[in-house]
Order: sequence, then C-alpha cells, then structure tokens
Amino acid sequence: MSEDLTGAAAITTGTPAPTPPAQPSKWHDTFLKITQGNAIISVLAVLLALIVGGIMIAFTDEDVQAAAEYFFARPMDMIAAVWDAVFGAYSALFQGSIYNFGAPTFARGIRPLTETLTFATPLIAAGLGVALAFRIGMFNIGGRGQMLMASAAAGWVAFSLDLPWGLHMIVALLAGLVAGALWAGIAGALKAWTGAHEVIVTIMLNYIAFYLVSWMLRTPGLLQAPGSSNPKTPPMKDTAVFPNLFGPQYNLHFGFILVIIATIVVWWILSRSSLGFKFRAVGENPHAARVAGINVKSMYIIGMLIAGALVGLAGVNQVLGTITTGFSADIDAGIGFDAITVALLGRSTPWGTFAAGILFGAFKAGGFAMQAAEGVPIEIITVVQALIVLFIAAPPLVRTIFFLPSPERDQRRREKARQKQLKAEAGAVAK
Repeated sequence: MSEDLTGAAAITTGTPAPTPPAQPSKWHDTFLKITQGNAIISVLAVLLALIVGGIMIAFTDEDVQAAAEYFFARPMDMIAAVWDAVFGAYSALFQGSIYNFGAPTFARGIRPLTETLTFATPLIAAGLGVALAFRIGMFNIGGRGQMLMASAAAGWVAFSLDLPWGLHMIVALLAGLVAGALWAGIAGALKAWTGAHEVIVTIMLNYIAFYLVSWMLRTPGLLQAPGSSNPKTPPMKDTAVFPNLFGPQYNLHFGFILVIIATIVVWWILSRSSLGFKFRAVGENPHAARVAGINVKSMYIIGMLIAGALVGLAGVNQVLGTITTGFSADIDAGIGFDAITVALLGRSTPWGTFAAGILFGAFKAGGFAMQAAEGVPIEIITVVQALIVLFIAAPPLVRTIFFLPSPERDQRRREKARQKQLKAEAGAVAK
C-alpha cells in the first residue's frame, strides 16, 4: 500500500519515488543465520576456552618458565617451549579421549573413545534433566540430591533383592527413576502450590539428600554393607548390573544406550508432543500460557518429575554401570553440577546437550591422560569448562572477538532504514 501511495505521489508531484532498499541475497541470509546463531557461539566459546587453557598450560610449564628467563637473548627457545607444552598437552588430551595412536592394536587404540562415552553417559542424562527444566522456565540445580536418591533406591534394589537377570536390572532402573522423579517433584510441587523458588528448594534438597543417604550408609539394615563399619554399600548383584557393550576390556555399558533413548524421548516430547508445546509456552511466558488455558501449576510438577527421572538415570548409571562394587555418599561425583554446564553449552536442546555431554566426557577422560603424560594440572580442565560457561553467557563478547555480525545491531539498522523510508514516503505524499 505504501509503495502505491509513493508511486502516486511521484506521478502527481513529478518527484522521483524513493528507491526501496535492495533485498539481501539468499547467501547473505544464510551467512547471517550461521554467524548469528547459537551453535556458532557454542563452538567459538569452546575454542576460546581452549586458547585460554593453552595460555595457562604454557605459563605453568617448567620448560617455558626456564626459557622465559633469557627470552630477549634467544626468543625462539621460549616460542618452541610454548609450542611443545601446548601441543603436547592437547595431543595427550586427544589421545586420551578419542584415539591412542601409540596403541599396538585398533582395539586398544579405540579404548579412549569408549572411556569418553562412559564418562559422558551420566553427564548427558543429568544434562537432559537440567535442560528440560530450563525449557519450562525452571532452574533445576538439585541434580546432586536427585542423583543420590536415585542411586540409593537403585542400589538397594540391586544388592538386596534376588530376581532373575534382566528383570532385576529393570526393577532397579525403575526404582532409581521413580526416586529421582519424586525428589525433583517436591520442588515442582512447592513452586506450583506455594510459589517457592525452585533454586532455593533444590539447594536445600541437595543437603537433605546428602545427609539422608549418609545416615543410611552408616545404618545397618539400610544401605550399609552387612558386617562392615564403613559407610559403603555391598556390591551390586550381577543380575542387576548393566551389561558391557563391547566386552570386559571396555568400561562402556548398556547405560549409554539408555541415554540415547532418553535423548530421543526428550526430543520427541519437546518437538513433537502437545506436552512439549505446553512446556515451551510456560517457559516463554507463564502468564500468557495461563490465559491460553494451560494449567501452569501442573506443568511445573510434571516437568520436574520428568527432569528428576532423567537426572535419576544418571545416578542409576553410576551404581549399575560405573561403580558396581558398592558406593558411598560421593557417588554423584559432581555430575549434578556439571550437568548445568552441559545443559548451558547444549543450549537446552536434547541433541545439543548430548553433544555437550560427549565433549565434557572427553575433557574428563583426556584430562587424566594429559596429567599423566605431560604433568599438566587436572584443574586446568576445570578452568576450561568454567571458561566455556563464561563465554556462552556473554555472546556479545564472543562476537566482538571474532568480528561476527551482531543481530541487535542489524535489527537497529533495519529499524533505522525503515523509519527513514517512512519519512521519505510521508514527505513525498505531503508534496
């Protein structure tokens, strides 16, 4: 309509109509979608964290420190020492997490990859629980408590009941999932019924779960191994343990298959089901969702129940797959908090969380190899993980460092061009 008015004004007044702005090409649109998307920010955040980690490796290396003393006399010595330190560390990280080129056989060489997937299995499961809660607008930082309760329930079933193989594993798995779901459901119910903030509630539930499980581990007849004074459970029975996927020479177990299934289920819930639509609506704007007829309170409860079951799957993987000789109160191994980082890196999407979990599993598997082979402190890997979160939380910083186009700036430019065109059209009509 505005173009018709502009053309009519041009005919009556004899002034040329303002030229409409040229439409960007498809290649330009594709470039903007890639450079302004969340995926490229995640990749560049990891790259930046690795660069900073390399700087830290160089500063802590003894050879680099020795060469720095005579840097101005022989600068190439320090440059060579920095290269050897950083390249050696990251080579050890790769060979400890993906493939060991020094192994005599392919079966031995591929073992680091299986270790990465083993470390990644509980991270992915717990990350999915945190990511699902994020999509509903809830911050689930109670992963530790949910894992502990799931581990306690699955472990008790695994070492105390006598059931046939297969059935025993299923019953222990279900017990863990239900325990994790109910523990997280407490936070969802309190938020729905009383408005209590889930962050405070889940933090308190973490402490309650830790001391409750610690008490059960010291109490004969509950979780403590019979005839022992140590706060540790007896070993899991073979009928309840997850089978190995590739034989006894590898630690990768059936839990990784369960995590793949869980990722597919979460993807289907969020992308293909009406429940997922309600979750997303509540996460975007709970007031609008309530006006649209969605029961927001029930979404909080259902969402936290599912999230708790997913985090509980991580706890089940720990006691039925990774540590089957008995566990203590540190069975969560910090996974409940690492899951927050995994979910953030995965942008709260199922497959993004899956990929982020594998990356952090590689950091865990390769970090030990890097420490053993090059003497690099394992804490540097923790710093790299923290830096990844820092850079993901600051997309403008990442875009500035890599000179990427800013979506906010482009939007302001488009709005300014539109206002300019409207003023030109109004002036043409006035004449």
